[in-house]
Amino acid sequence: MTKESNSEDPLKLKEEGNASFKEGNLAHALSCYSKAIKLSKDETPEKAILFKNRAAVYLKQEDFAKALKDCDKSLEIVPNDPKTLFRRCQALENLNRPEEAYRDARQVHTVDPTNKAIQPVLARLHEIVQEKLRINAQTNNKIASMFEIAFDFQQTKDKRESAMNNILVLSRDSAGSSALVDAGVIQKIGSLLKVEKNNDIFLSGVRIVGELCRGSLQRTKKVLVELGIPWFLDILNCSKEEQVNASQYCLQTILNSLSGLDNKPDSKPDQQLCEENKKEIDTLLTCLIYATTSRTMTGLGRDAIIQLIMRNVHYKGIDWAETLIEIKGLQRLLEVGSELQEYKYESAMEITESTRTITAVCLARIYENMYYDKARERYLEAVNDYIKSKLITPEIESKVRVVVALTCLLLGPLDIGNTIVARDGMLEMILVMANSEEKLQQKVACECIIAAASKKDKIKTIISQGADILKKLYQSKDDSIRVRALVGLCKLGSMGGTDASIRPFADGSTTKLAEACRRFLISPSKDADMRRWAIEGLSYLTLDADVKEKLIDDKKALHAMVELAKSGNQACVYPTVTTLVNLCNAYEKQEVIPEMIELAKFAKHHIPEDHELDDPDFVSKRCAVLAKEGIISALVVLSKTESDNSKELICRVFNAICAERDLRGIVVQQGGAKVLFSMALEGTDKGKKNAAQALARIGITINPEVAFPGQRCVEIIRPLVMLLHPECTALESFESLMALCNLAGVSETVRKRIIKEGGVTRIEGYMFEEHLMLRRAATQCMTNLMLSPDIIKMYEGKNDRAKFLLLLCGEEDEDTAEAAAGALAMLTSVSKKCCKKLFEVGSWLENFQELLANPKFEMQHRGIVIMLNIIKSSKELAEKVMSTNLMELLMALSIINEEGKEKIKSIAEECLKAAEEWKIIKKPGEEEEVLSEEED
Repeated sequence: MTKESNSEDPLKLKEEGNASFKEGNLAHALSCYSKAIKLSKDETPEKAILFKNRAAVYLKQEDFAKALKDCDKSLEIVPNDPKTLFRRCQALENLNRPEEAYRDARQVHTVDPTNKAIQPVLARLHEIVQEKLRINAQTNNKIASMFEIAFDFQQTKDKRESAMNNILVLSRDSAGSSALVDAGVIQKIGSLLKVEKNNDIFLSGVRIVGELCRGSLQRTKKVLVELGIPWFLDILNCSKEEQVNASQYCLQTILNSLSGLDNKPDSKPDQQLCEENKKEIDTLLTCLIYATTSRTMTGLGRDAIIQLIMRNVHYKGIDWAETLIEIKGLQRLLEVGSELQEYKYESAMEITESTRTITAVCLARIYENMYYDKARERYLEAVNDYIKSKLITPEIESKVRVVVALTCLLLGPLDIGNTIVARDGMLEMILVMANSEEKLQQKVACECIIAAASKKDKIKTIISQGADILKKLYQSKDDSIRVRALVGLCKLGSMGGTDASIRPFADGSTTKLAEACRRFLISPSKDADMRRWAIEGLSYLTLDADVKEKLIDDKKALHAMVELAKSGNQACVYPTVTTLVNLCNAYEKQEVIPEMIELAKFAKHHIPEDHELDDPDFVSKRCAVLAKEGIISALVVLSKTESDNSKELICRVFNAICAERDLRGIVVQQGGAKVLFSMALEGTDKGKKNAAQALARIGITINPEVAFPGQRCVEIIRPLVMLLHPECTALESFESLMALCNLAGVSETVRKRIIKEGGVTRIEGYMFEEHLMLRRAATQCMTNLMLSPDIIKMYEGKNDRAKFLLLLCGEEDEDTAEAAAGALAMLTSVSKKCCKKLFEVGSWLENFQELLANPKFEMQHRGIVIMLNIIKSSKELAEKVMSTNLMELLMALSIINEEGKEKIKSIAEECLKAAEEWKIIKKPGEEEEVLSEEED
């Protein structure tokens, strides 16, 4: 534990810090210097020394950025102090700023010419700077040459494309980016893209700007000054997906540079950076949210902007969620969510089939970040403000828009949607529209009824009155209305969930509804929107096991469903993966406790019943059919969705398929492992857990180096270690331990990562588990980890780890005992300290006797190896062993002539030979010689 100083005198604190620094206690030295700096109010030479000394601590800790700051502060008080300049030189060199480091080294030499320490540094930095100057000169020449070709319309198409690609490659290097900016690339690209017609050159130009912004706040601000956010929005405002994606990437990169974010799953904004760049970050959000309702924006561009907001709204440092409410951003999003493709007029917004789904997810994500009641009240006030502004006008179009916006809320922040539905007159308005003769009103009302029928205890009116209205609408001659009414009936018909005893409609109704959905789904004459609604109907009906069995045998319907989902329509993703979850029975199941069932029977409560077609054999068969019909490649495509809920469902399906040993190879072959890896690190907790378990199952069956090639073999450790948690089920933890066991045998790099991720402590925790399989798997995993020198050091520390392994060798479970003995054999072969520790166990003699006399060859072999290691480790331990009946056991084993035990006999002979070399026992010939001398 670090000692704390109680002194309030800066001078004493400095002396205490100096002493701690010399002793190597950097933490205490840092504390003393920091406290002394706080107590020193005036900018005196003494304070400069404190900054200089604290910089020395930071250098030792390799925190070069902080060391640089302290040197700067010290030099502001006492300029040209040679020691401070030297330390700043070291910090700058380690921060890869050799030119500035060379400047300080030269200044040290000027101020203190006799300083010998600076001479080699000066020579080294001079060489580095000269080399950089030479490279920069070459780079500048190359840039000038590339500019001449890339920005000259007289050059051939191939030459210009090649030059732009070379500039793009150069921009990916930090030094190259800086050189390009100095050469004026920003202005050139800004001018070029106003007139460029070649799509490849145009895209390269946009991507170059994105790379210039990546990882550099200075370059990002220069780009913003030169081009401005509207420039990126203009690029994004098109119908070419590649161009939209490139512009979206640029805007995300700008936000990352301004806030300190990166593209890693666990990335968080830098609070200080966010505060310093708050104006730019807020301006970016304002430009984005205003662009969402621009009537000139393309549907694809609008979706990209909303996705960009959605991806970043949860970061607390940039506070976009609350800022959106302040700038009336919710109202603008609701305006987008209420847009209908059927309304065609001059000021209509262009939207895609996915726009409303993306907007609903964005609204939900914003609401999730309203962490306190006041914020949620403000959210609801913003929604009310929008609805009132629409209902105040008498036009029917405004009322239709309100219902469409309400549907969007019910698909996103459900609590808000339910609150609005419960308002006086709102439900009546929806039902009046449903009963009207106008098709658009019927369609809109039908969609809202479907979205609202989620919680049967809260919307009894919709269920009681809605069913009759939906049945009436199902008789419509318009297919678009019929399919929506059909989905509504499907949803109401699935209210019993997986409970086979509840049938809201007459027997056979669900299969008839499913057949109607199927007809819409596979009919090539129906448009994509109707087929999408048919999938949604199936997503509800497939809770019924009869429907599951019919659908799994219908290859045509399965293929149509998957192909539609692959089309890119975000509205298709959720119902498709929900249907797949139902087919695999991968939904969350409530744990059934037998005692609670008896209690429910006694209280005459309803007890859910499982359908016989949901037995494990039927589920396995359905998973196998899905895997063989190419569902894995479909899931890989669907995983690109922005919705965390959809990703969770995808993980559930993957996990259900990976539960079948024979299907794991298909998952790896079709790219499932790669997708699971990314989903195991980001998304909902349940999604990450399912993805991690699926990866563990793959890691158990398939060679980890094949399943997780390259760096992935190391990166997979984190999600697997996450499953070693008390909140995880025994099966999840067991499968994780088995996979980690296989991975631990791959390489030292993997073993080091297991240690770094805190895996060792968690694995050891399961070695104490009462659950036999968990204890066995944990011990086997530790055996493979024993190959690491770092693990050996852990066992050599002040702990009882080695002693516990010896006790585990006496386990009743043979596999656990065998694993423990194997680990102990490896440990004692390299650690004399651990050999000595074994004799601290009170029952060491009995434990060794059991090992040597064990009837099982594998245990006896491990025991004799441990014995050999102990005897060879030191004379003291060898004497302890040979002074007991262990010597007799060893002698017996050395003359054993049983078939198959030749190896044991050989090692026993080695044990006795080692004891002879320690001169603890004598060779047989020597004994005879001594006896004959005594006779004389």
